[in-house]
Amino acid sequence: MAAMDFSKLIQLSLFFSLLLLLSFHFKFAESSVHIYPSQPFHDVGNSFLLYGGSEGIFASSRSFIRFENITLWRTNDALFKSRYNGLVQAVIFEASDRNNIGGSAYGGQRSICCTPDLAKLQGCKQGEIIRIPSSHDPKWPLLLRIRFKGKRSFAKMEDTEVLIRKTGIYNLLFISCDPKLKGLQMTGKTVWKNPEGYLPGRMAPLMKFYVYMSFAYLLLSAVWFVQYLRFWKDILPLQHCITVVIVLGLLEMVFWYLDYANFNNTGTRPLALTTWVVTVGAFRKTVSRILILCVSMGFGVVKSTLGGLTSKVLLVGVTYFVASEMLDIAENVGIIDDISGRAKLFLVLPDAFLDAFLILWIFASLSKTLEQLQMKRTSVKLDIYRKFSNALAVMVVASVAWIVYEVYFKATDPFNERWQTAWTITAFWDVIAFVLLCIICYLWTPSQNSQRYAYSGEVDEENEEVQSLTGGKQDGDISLVKLEKNGDSDSEEDVEEDKRE
Repeated sequence: MAAMDFSKLIQLSLFFSLLLLLSFHFKFAESSVHIYPSQPFHDVGNSFLLYGGSEGIFASSRSFIRFENITLWRTNDALFKSRYNGLVQAVIFEASDRNNIGGSAYGGQRSICCTPDLAKLQGCKQGEIIRIPSSHDPKWPLLLRIRFKGKRSFAKMEDTEVLIRKTGIYNLLFISCDPKLKGLQMTGKTVWKNPEGYLPGRMAPLMKFYVYMSFAYLLLSAVWFVQYLRFWKDILPLQHCITVVIVLGLLEMVFWYLDYANFNNTGTRPLALTTWVVTVGAFRKTVSRILILCVSMGFGVVKSTLGGLTSKVLLVGVTYFVASEMLDIAENVGIIDDISGRAKLFLVLPDAFLDAFLILWIFASLSKTLEQLQMKRTSVKLDIYRKFSNALAVMVVASVAWIVYEVYFKATDPFNERWQTAWTITAFWDVIAFVLLCIICYLWTPSQNSQRYAYSGEVDEENEEVQSLTGGKQDGDISLVKLEKNGDSDSEEDVEEDKRE
């Protein structure tokens, strides 16, 4: 087919994906225990800034942000230039109060730190962060001070626990307004906790969601395997593939739940466990797409093998697995702050390109298969493929509509203020994959007539058509043969009588 002209592009995409994978290194799994291993401060405007984290937290007496072993280190050059009490401030603010940090003089460029002009206009203290009290609580945004003393090269912050009394997306910044503290670094960690555990607020609903999805896959597995065992002698190769996808889907949902439950209890995500879950998920998505492609090509129904397309299908499958694995690792395993938005875009592009390519290939193959079934007038198979093509078209339309909504959702919420509903973006794709799998299971469920849907040559397809018209009864065929034989014998007797006369 014409789509196969893109084989070189697929190979290039695989090579590009591998290069990107080698270019990333992941130091820690994403967690609610944010660890700072000698992280440097960066120049931002008229300040030195270190980003401490951002998470959605539900209000409760059990919700907090805790600072543990936070230690600031200044360079020898900074120590030589200024042997006095240098100041660093930690600021915690809710996303809706983001404009309460910093200010501008006469409508000019916004500054984080107080300047002489701003000190006159707003009454802020020069050399410190500009803080405007929140309308909800004048104590917020919250400032915590850390001072260098004398000739010490380090300053240690007292372990502090900040209770969260208002539900929101909270941000933590460490800021120094002292130009002499250039080259500042920080070690230590902060612990962010929600009422029910350490799972970030935007991820908490997904843990319950994976429980429901696990039960859904378990129910589907039970129904499918009952039929599978009842008619195991009539099972088609296609139905073996469906069984593999069901098992992979169940394992993926269970593993995701275990990963999230462990995250919720400990505040960290073990690298090995999360990588394993991501790998199972990427493999499930790959097998599912290859299964749909093979079904669309008529494998096992219109043709016994894929012929020369087998190697190309496998190439697309391997490429999609690598691209999907990379994207999922970047989103779930690595520290999100370590990967820039541009790098994420490069990870999304191969995955999106392959999905679009597969959709085009699937519908092109499906169209050819329908034409072949119409020419052969195999009504039973044609009816199944029409239902399958209609269901697939509905799923594609729903997916495109959801992608548009997802782009709108992220474009209109740059500060993650709708974090409480962000889990639905991820959940939708798991739901639609499950629904499509249920449709495939319904259309190709194991039964005593399973072999009627299998490819068995031109002669068997003609017999299949006769069986569909006679209700599948063999006695009807035998009676027709008998009638033909009786008719022949009667005509022969008439001829003999004529000869005698």
